[in-house]
Amino acid sequence: MIASSMGVFGERSAVIGHRGLGRGVVTGHRQNTLGSFEAAVRAGVRWVEADVRRTGDDTLVVVHDPAYPDGTALADVSGAEVDRRGTLRLRTLFEQLPPEVGVNVDLKSSIGDCLRPPRLTTAGLLCPVVADEAARRPLVVSSFDPAALVRLRHEAPQVALGLLTWDRFPLEMAVAACAHMDVEVLALHVGSLPRDPRTRRLDPHSVERVSALVHRSDRELMVWCPGTGPARRLFAAGTDAIVVDEVPRALRALRAAG
Repeated sequence: MIASSMGVFGERSAVIGHRGLGRGVVTGHRQNTLGSFEAAVRAGVRWVEADVRRTGDDTLVVVHDPAYPDGTALADVSGAEVDRRGTLRLRTLFEQLPPEVGVNVDLKSSIGDCLRPPRLTTAGLLCPVVADEAARRPLVVSSFDPAALVRLRHEAPQVALGLLTWDRFPLEMAVAACAHMDVEVLALHVGSLPRDPRTRRLDPHSVERVSALVHRSDRELMVWCPGTGPARRLFAAGTDAIVVDEVPRALRALRAAG
């Protein structure tokens, strides 16, 4: 595991813009576009989250879904075709974002990766790119695919890694897996955190215990997609980073709460 006195997210808790300014379309900016990422930075975030997939000719692009709305699979098209469709290349995002802005790269493995040699899978293609980029900006690669993270740890050991979990993923398994895999960040879906059985709101005392346990294991806790109310409670409970939608509204609410 990478040792750093500042940790992955620095000394202050980080608000991370989900797919830029937020999922879907926020104030006219469509998710995972350069305009959305730039607008998030202007709004005041110091970290953004970007989904990354590969094309059929090994171009890494910033897109969430495995196929376009017309059914065309990303893994079946060329870099020239994604350019024609207006899809953002990862290389362009790195070139255009100021180097002080951190990037959480959300690695999306392709089902077709099983037919490729390891160096040409999505994870294999990403390894040298993020190894270079981690030398010039704050960066963490997260994924739901634990094997992809193992590949990255082997090929790019200097890059911080995060294990993503989905909604209502067993909390005990997630915390233990983070330690077993020796990754720096546990990236929990907010739906995996304990709730008060009476109010169904996040239980702050339970979140504090989870956060303290993660920190005692020398790792950091990131939570993705809470609403503004839960986000305030998560920061108060010691969460290191939250991934938010509708960045301008989330920032206003967090600043108003002090």
